[in-house]
Amino acid sequence: MTNEEFNELFRKRILNFVIRSIRFVDDLPLSTTTRVLSYQYCKSSTSVGANFRAFCRGRSRNEKFAKICIVVEEADECEYWLEVFSHTQYGNKDDLAWLSAEALEILKVTSKIKTNLQP
Repeated sequence: MTNEEFNELFRKRILNFVIRSIRFVDDLPLSTTTRVLSYQYCKSSTSVGANFRAFCRGRSRNEKFAKICIVVEEADECEYWLEVFSHTQYGNKDDLAWLSAEALEILKVTSKIKTNLQP
């Protein structure tokens, strides 16, 4: 599998994660707490997708490295917000488990990419 083929498959996987993240927050009850948590989590999850897309279109090794660093940071933030949700009564627990596992996998893969690209 070429890098381009891998990137396309992984981009689709991340898009699925983002869509499921949006559905997860849409299903939460409305309260001050859920608005804040949802906003923060939604920002970080959509940033993973947008920045991985930018990584795939990077024009240089340095540009790609900068973008993958953002992806790693945002994936880690997703994990944090999902951990916060896991300590509350909010959110479907099955969805939360899937999102947490997927966020961790995305973090592992993108961290490895980052390591391989380091100048």
